[in-house]
Order: sequence, then structure tokens, then C-alpha cells
Amino acid sequence: MTRTIVASATKEIIIGFDQPFCVIGERINPTGRKKLAAEMQAGNFETVIKDALEQVAAGATMLDINAGVTSVNPNETEPGLLVQTMEIVQGLVDVPLAIDSSVTAAIEAALKVAKGRPLVNSVTGEEEKLEAILPLCAKYNVPVVAISNDETGISQDPDVRFAVAKKIVERAMDYGIKPHDIVVDPLVMPIGAIGSAGLQVFALIRRLREELKVNTTCGLSNISFGLPHRHGINAGFIPMVIGAGMTSAIMNPCRPQEMEAVRAANVLNGTDENCYNWIKTYRDYKPAEGGAHAAPTASPASASTGGGRRGGRAARVGGGAATE
Repeated sequence: MTRTIVASATKEIIIGFDQPFCVIGERINPTGRKKLAAEMQAGNFETVIKDALEQVAAGATMLDINAGVTSVNPNETEPGLLVQTMEIVQGLVDVPLAIDSSVTAAIEAALKVAKGRPLVNSVTGEEEKLEAILPLCAKYNVPVVAISNDETGISQDPDVRFAVAKKIVERAMDYGIKPHDIVVDPLVMPIGAIGSAGLQVFALIRRLREELKVNTTCGLSNISFGLPHRHGINAGFIPMVIGAGMTSAIMNPCRPQEMEAVRAANVLNGTDENCYNWIKTYRDYKPAEGGAHAAPTASPASASTGGGRRGGRAARVGGGAATE
């Protein structure tokens, strides 16, 4: 059984086929968030602190950390800012982190200060990226997200995206990185633009699980980009993608409707034994007036982790990261 182990200073989490769905909180990402980007550039981390605490309280299993505040000289500015953000978040919460950057120097700088075993987000099938990121992951013995695109861009053909993922897994093995330490992002396309996007990704996830035996992740909200009431689409997508075999997603855990879908899928998928976490989270649940979703009264942070057994980055297709 494939198991990807990530860890904070004191907590180990397993991403796996037999584990509760891993929610990687997406909010600490300035892409598409002008206010957050300006704050981080000015050395103000109030929103970072708020987002870290709120996401863990809402049930995030992990947190994605991105400090790409500018496209101007990122090789000079991003490493220091990412390290500073990592250290602040690690001092606040005790969940594993995903180091999210397209700048190799920033990833290495963050790996040097990371506590535990973080997830590197990410490597693509581009030769330049493979040669830069895979040796780092081998050196620090950390798992990595493999995104299914290469020098030719993002293919709309699921077979091509599978082939890119297979290439990354095989190249990783050349560096001594086992398939269980590769978490493939098959790339979720916007359903509003490509009507078969859902069917494509469901089929891809099954192939990745059955043929490559790897864990998977995605930028969850990509599926709903451009549509009204996006969170309804996201909430419907969650149990379907989990049913297809996806084991994690980079998403906003502060959306109750979406977290309810995750927890329900864990119950129905048999990874919430005896419905323990569902009952713990919702036993005192009362709908808000007007039929809106009320916040759970139990601690969702403990409820989502499966008793410690076991959140976006910028959307790579059709949209940005978490919005204000």
C-alpha cells in the first residue's frame, strides 16, 4: 500500500489510499491576493498568522506555504521571504508544510529551515526542473509533487498527462526517490471550459493509482473556475475525486461546505473508523438560520487528522490562488 510520509517537528502524517483525505490548506499564498502580497513585501505577517491559525482550526491536515509576492527578481527576494514565512508558521502550528515555489533557490533555503519532513511543491516534466528539483528532494529525503506538464505545456489529452507523470516517476527513481514519495498532480482543468474535465481527471487518477501506484493531489478549485457559486461545484467534486482514488488536495479548508464533503467522503470511504471524527465534529451541529451552514462546535483540526494518522497554492489552470 502506497504511503507518503510527511511530518512537522512532532507530528507525522500519512498520505495514502487507506488514510483519511489529506487537506492541504491553500491560503498562505499571495498569488491573486494583492493585500497579502503587499503585507508580506512590507514585512507584515498578520494575515499569514491569521490564515495559518484559521486553516488548522478549520481542519487542514497540512499547510501550503508560498511567498511569491513578485515576478521581479524572485531569485533574490523569494528565498529570504519564504524562509521567514516558514519559520513564522512553524512557530504557530504543528502540522506538516508544503514548500510551494517555482524558484529552486527558495525551495532549498526553505528545506534548510524546515522542521520534520515537508512536501516540496513542485516539479514538472521539464528537463530544467527535473535536474534542479529532484536532486534536492533526494538530498533532503523529502517527497515531491509532480505536475503533469512539460516543455510543451499542459496537454488536454489525459494520455499525454499520464505519460508526463510516468516520466517524472521514472526520473525520480534515477535519483533514488521511490514512487511512494511522488505525489502526482494530474492537473484539473476548468469544467466550464472543458466539459469532459471531470471525466478526464477521474480516469487519470485511477490510472495513476493502479499503474504507477502513486498518491495524487490537485488544485481543487480549478474545476469550478469561471462558474457561479463555485463552492457548490467544489463540494460536489470532492467526494467524486476521492472515490476515483485521489488522496489529497490543495484547497481552502475554511469553507464549511467543502470540509463537510471531505469528512463525509472519509466516512463513506471507510477511512473514518466508526464515524468517529464525523461524530466528534458534528454531534452538536445546529444549522444556522436560513439554512446556511453553521460552523462545527467540535475541534475540526483534530477531527480531520484521523487521530494524528494523518491544504492553495496558485491554481495552475484557469485561475489564481485563494482570493481575499
